[in-house]
Amino acid sequence: MNLIEPKKLQVPSKDSLKAKDPLDYDEVEKMQASMLYNAMDDTLVKARAFAKVMCKAFNESSPLDMESRNEILRELLGKFSPGCYIEPPFYCDYGSNIHLDDYVYMNHGCVLLDINEIIIGKGTFLAPGVHLYTAGHPIDPIKRRSQEFGKPIKIGRDCWIGGNVVILPGITIGDGVTIGAASVVTKDIESFCVAVGNPARVIKKLDQIDLHDE
Repeated sequence: MNLIEPKKLQVPSKDSLKAKDPLDYDEVEKMQASMLYNAMDDTLVKARAFAKVMCKAFNESSPLDMESRNEILRELLGKFSPGCYIEPPFYCDYGSNIHLDDYVYMNHGCVLLDINEIIIGKGTFLAPGVHLYTAGHPIDPIKRRSQEFGKPIKIGRDCWIGGNVVILPGITIGDGVTIGAASVVTKDIESFCVAVGNPARVIKKLDQIDLHDE
């Protein structure tokens, strides 16, 4: 039996990518640079296996042992800040590309496909079943057999992402935003508004307030 050796993804820095000729990028670097890459690269296969092992450990952990749960998430994620809370089950591709600011909350069944960076700001809530997809595939069916790409997702602070919302690759959502349940976010959403629907559209603009006033 050939078992995969799990190994956490080491994400190259933006500076290191800038300093290198893109023609010399390995598959991990191509992935981080939003270029077409081969997801079956050995390093990436091992990194996904690591994330699956860690997600399994977290999802099967005791709800009474919060410190053990948090330790798993600190090891899995790129950034797991104080006050963050995730309800199992939780699933991701790599974990290393997920960065959570203070007091981010995720309800049951969230899926974060983090082949590129996912940043979630302070105090943002994700309702059950929210899916964040940084992963995309070529529309060319031949290229799609062996290549994919990713674009980052950024969600600002103090947002509420409703149940079963899907956020597509490359999306930025501002601060203080509410996304209605079951919406599909296909375009950037400005700060301080409410957006709903498929595709999500802004239906209400809110008064802008100073969210940094603690």
